[in-house]
Amino acid sequence: MTLQIRSCTPHDFKAVFVLFQQLWPNLELDEVGLLKVYHRALAFATQHLVVGIMKERVVGFCSLSVRNNFRKAGYIGNVDELVVDKDYRGRGIGKKLMRRIEEIAMQNQCTQIELESSFHRKEAHFFYESVGFKSRAYLFTKPVGR
Repeated sequence: MTLQIRSCTPHDFKAVFVLFQQLWPNLELDEVGLLKVYHRALAFATQHLVVGIMKERVVGFCSLSVRNNFRKAGYIGNVDELVVDKDYRGRGIGKKLMRRIEEIAMQNQCTQIELESSFHRKEAHFFYESVGFKSRAYLFTKPVGR
C-alpha cells in the first residue's frame, strides 16, 4: 500500500479527531472545541497540518507550529502532535510524516525542530530518538486564569 502525505483540509477533521482519541485515550475530548482549534490552525500561516492517507483513509496526522525564537536567533518548529492509527503502526508512517514536517520546517527557515512527549510514552521516546531527536530539557506547565 502506498502512503500519500498531504496538507489537511477542513474535511479531514472527523478522521483526525478519531486519531486524537487514540493519542489521548484517557481524556474526555471536546470535539466542538477541537474543531475550532483545527480550523484556526488551518488559517494560521505559522501552523502546518499534514495527514497520511492509505486507500483513501487517514492513517496518520502531524502538526508543526513555527515560532520566532531568541535563543536560536531565528525560527524553530514545534511538533505539536504526531499520531498514527493503531492498526497502521510499525509501517514507517510516522517516519514519513516526520520527514514531511522537517521539509516544511526547512521551507520556513527553521533552524531546528522540537517536541514534547510525556514521561510514560517510552515507545514514543525510542521513535523520536530513531528519527534524530535528542532529549535536552524538561517541560514545565502551569494553568492560567483558574
